[in-house]
Amino acid sequence: MAEELPSTLNNTSLPRANFKIIALSPHSVESLYAIGAGQHIVATTDHADYPDAAKNIPRIGGYYGVQMERVIELNPDLVVVWKSGNKAEDIAQIQSLGFKVFNSDPKSLDDVATELEKLGELTGYAQQANGVAKQYRDQLAMIRKDNHAKPAVEVFYQLWSTPLMTVSDGSWIEHIISACNGQNVFLDADSEYPQVSIENVLVKQPEVILQSLDEGNILGVNWQQWPELPAVKNKHIYQLNADLLHRASPRALLGVNALCAALDKAR
Repeated sequence: MAEELPSTLNNTSLPRANFKIIALSPHSVESLYAIGAGQHIVATTDHADYPDAAKNIPRIGGYYGVQMERVIELNPDLVVVWKSGNKAEDIAQIQSLGFKVFNSDPKSLDDVATELEKLGELTGYAQQANGVAKQYRDQLAMIRKDNHAKPAVEVFYQLWSTPLMTVSDGSWIEHIISACNGQNVFLDADSEYPQVSIENVLVKQPEVILQSLDEGNILGVNWQQWPELPAVKNKHIYQLNADLLHRASPRALLGVNALCAALDKAR
């Protein structure tokens, strides 16, 4: 769930006009636009490209770090950080400079709605945010209801090819697989994003292989070399949009629907 960083954040929402937000993740940019606060974003990080208006926001960093001098120069009223994606030392420095900070780091599909509501409170867009959050919750509940009674499908999610990586219990992607009543063959792995071998996958015999839609990932493993895999034999290998699956924003429901549709083909 998203959490507050209490040393610099209070419960007073920002004024509706003439305030500035720095959003240090693509998913928080999407969420801010979804609630109507996107026009207040004055800086963001690499890969924040949705909606189209976000492409024009100045970039001040990425996974490698944040340009702190730009943060100081922009003097934002709110900095939306990402504890899982920003450097801890950068977050600590932003806090030490006295800026209001909110950690946007949803861990589950349900957390996205809570995040929207909190961002609404902080930015003065509570009414819009509450409406978007309700719509999101209603759609998620319907997806879960529609898929609950469907036969389970054994799934291998190929997060990356070299090294071969997947997802397990507690991971963001696992929440999506679960919503579609998929059975993750590596659910019980030791870490949320484990590295596995081809041999591990062959033993698991997945009925479906899902890959993030990235050329490097797709071309990294030629699964056709192992026709004994049910997913290969029955032609159930599918590529899905990584932005829709990996970003914890309202658009995640599009990713959920795409993943559910892929599993339906194997049922």
